[in-house]
Amino acid sequence: MGTPDQLNEATPDELSEADFRSLHRRLSGRAPGGVTSRGALDTITAEQVLAAVREVRTGRTVSLAAPVNTRPGPDDADPAEHRLTAPPDARPAAEGLEFARDRFAMNVHGDVDSHLDALCHVIYDGTLHGGVPAAGALSPDGASELSVELARDGIVGRGVLLDVPRLHGVPWLEPGTNVSAEDLAAAEARQGVRVGRGDILLVRVGHRRRREELGPWDVADARAGLHPTAMEFLAEREVAVLGGDGNNDTAPSAVEGVAFPVHVLAVHAMGLHLLDYLRFEDLAEICAREARWSFLCVIAPLRLPAATGSPVNPLAIL
Repeated sequence: MGTPDQLNEATPDELSEADFRSLHRRLSGRAPGGVTSRGALDTITAEQVLAAVREVRTGRTVSLAAPVNTRPGPDDADPAEHRLTAPPDARPAAEGLEFARDRFAMNVHGDVDSHLDALCHVIYDGTLHGGVPAAGALSPDGASELSVELARDGIVGRGVLLDVPRLHGVPWLEPGTNVSAEDLAAAEARQGVRVGRGDILLVRVGHRRRREELGPWDVADARAGLHPTAMEFLAEREVAVLGGDGNNDTAPSAVEGVAFPVHVLAVHAMGLHLLDYLRFEDLAEICAREARWSFLCVIAPLRLPAATGSPVNPLAIL
């Protein structure tokens, strides 16, 4: 949670906006890889990719994405749309050649579908990551700087899953629960793994399992996620990417006047690409059974040159 001389907390979980800005300044100065156009992706070297490939033992692949949601709900008032565009009325002819065709439309940054946040996604005090003026970089045609195109060649590296509900002996963390840096370190110790420079850190809070078992709820009001001070753990370890099975941010926010403090710290201050609303249930079961929590991770966003993010289907290769 930080030391008393660093933070003047109103409660053990709440930060004032002044304390948050102080934390933002500290993390900006410790951005993994420095403040560059690619942000923390520069911490993944060719040597680290080769080392991550050696994590593969069985060749098994596991999707870390949830199925695209097309049903309205309390957490998705405007879900993705999918319709068949051919053959007409979905009635194929009895003879001859035809093609079935379809169309998808979706809001990338929703509260259900798995997606990647680009470095242009978060605007704070009128700037993007690295102090890039947002007014000059964003237009109705998209982002001219820091778009998801930075990840056009994919993100490949060592993935590490930290299962916080498993640490506490529960299937999921209840909405509103904050994950601390101490929780992350304790999960490391319990699982016998250590997060390091250039890793793709995946933090399970159980959001997806709770949704699947209890049904959707209004996640804008309540969801489990990381406490802003937990980002110091990521800065110390110099991780390359952060992913969660929720939004990564807790609701209600732990910071007065800042609704998504982890997004601000991760994307804007530290240059981390964020993965939101992934699904870890299959992977967590395999990792627990095999007592291994690291693996090769491959993330391939769509080639969307001016986009602020992309739908994504990350893969863990064990």
